[in-house]
Amino acid sequence: MTAVNTDPVAISPSSRVAWERAKRSIGGGVSSGLRGDFQPYPIFVDRAQGPLMWDLDGREFIDYIGAWGPMLLGHSHPDVIAAVAEELPRLQMPGTGHVLEYEAAEAVLGAVPGAEKLLWSNTGTEAVQVALRLARAWSGRNHIVKFTRAYHGWHDSVFASVAEHGEGTRAVAHSKGQNPRVLDDLIVLPFNDTEQAAKTLARAAELDIAAVLIDPILNSGGGVEPDPEFLAVLRQTCTEHGVVLIFDEVVSGFRVARGGAAERWGVTPDLWTLGKALAAGFSQSAVLGRAEIIDQVTVDVYHAGTYNGNPVALAAVKAAMHAYSSPGVYDSLEENAAHLENGVAAAAERTGAPFGVHRVASIMWVYPTRGDDDTADALAIELAARGILLLPRGEMFVSMAHTREVVDRTIVAFEDAFAAVSASNPS
Repeated sequence: MTAVNTDPVAISPSSRVAWERAKRSIGGGVSSGLRGDFQPYPIFVDRAQGPLMWDLDGREFIDYIGAWGPMLLGHSHPDVIAAVAEELPRLQMPGTGHVLEYEAAEAVLGAVPGAEKLLWSNTGTEAVQVALRLARAWSGRNHIVKFTRAYHGWHDSVFASVAEHGEGTRAVAHSKGQNPRVLDDLIVLPFNDTEQAAKTLARAAELDIAAVLIDPILNSGGGVEPDPEFLAVLRQTCTEHGVVLIFDEVVSGFRVARGGAAERWGVTPDLWTLGKALAAGFSQSAVLGRAEIIDQVTVDVYHAGTYNGNPVALAAVKAAMHAYSSPGVYDSLEENAAHLENGVAAAAERTGAPFGVHRVASIMWVYPTRGDDDTADALAIELAARGILLLPRGEMFVSMAHTREVVDRTIVAFEDAFAAVSASNPS
C-alpha cells in the first residue's frame, strides 16, 4: 500500500480556503445542497478535460462525479465545445423560433424509441413538473403514483419518501418548508412490487390516478434495476386504466443505453423526462412523448419559460446526439465500466474491506456492507487523497472518456484506499 497524506488540509488546501470564503456569501458555501456533503470538504475545480479535473492548487483528480451525471462524453468534448463556440457569437437567446429548436429535437427523437414529439425545458426538476401537468390534463385526474426512495427533483410536489424504506402509501416530506398539502396528491408504492402496483392501478379511476412516475433504475436508492415483469405490468395496467406512464430518465437517459430505458428493457412509456447527459454539460432538459399528449400545449396546457430552447444549449444537445450515435462508443463504455466494477470488487475482496460494488451500465455504486456513513466518508477521504473523486453517496459516473488506462489507475487507488480503511477499522 502506497502511503499518502490523508490530512484533510493537505488534500486540496486552496479548496478548503475557497469553501470558507464561499460560505461568507453563498448559503452553505455551495450552489447545490448535496455538494456540501463531499469529504473532506467540497473540492473547488479550476479546469477539466476528458476524465480529469484540476483543483485550485493544480492537483489532478480522476473525476467520477461527472457533474452528477451530465458528463457522459467527459469534460470539454471537442465536438460539443466547437458547436457551442460556433453558436455563441451568432445567437444567445432570441425569444423567437430558431432552427436549432427542431434540429436538436429531431436528433433526440431519433435516439429514443417510441418518442414522437418533445418540449424543451431547462432542468430535470422543471421537466418533471411539465410532464405531470401534461399527464393530469390528458387523464382528467389528479393523483400521482411514485415509488419509495425515488428522487424526481426538489419541487414540493414530488420531493417525498426519498429516504424512506417503508412500504406504506403515505408520502413523507423530505425537507422542512415543503407545503404538506401537495403531498396529499401522491400515492407512494414499493419499487418492483408488481402485485401491489397492479392492484393500485386497477383502482385508478376510484383513486383519481393521473400518472405513474418512475425512475427506471431507482438511482437515489442505490441503482436498483427494474424487474422486467414489473415494468411490463406497469405498461399494461396504465394502458388499461387510462393512466399516463412517465419514465423520469433525467439520470438514466443516454447512460443505460443510447435510447435509455425503453431500449434497455423494451418498455415504452407515454412520456419521458430527460436532462443531464442530454446536453453534455450544458443546462437543458426535455419532456418527450406521444404526440397527442405533447400537443396539448397548443390547445389547453400552458407551457412557458424564458430560457426554453436556448440555442447555445441546443447546439450542445445536437453535438452530443451525434457523438452518442458514433459506432462502438457504447460497447467501449460498457467494457470499461465492467472492468472498473470487476477491478474494484476484486480489490475489496483482496483487502477485506467492508464494501460492495453495484453497477448499471455506466453508473456504479460503492457502498459499505457493514458500518455506517462514517465508513463511506473514510473511503471518500482516502480516495480523494489518492486523486479520485466520487459522489458523497458512493455513486460513480463513468464517461466515454474514461480509458482503460484511467480505469486501471482508479482500481489501484481503490485497492490502496480499501487497505487503509480496513487497517484503521479492523472488524
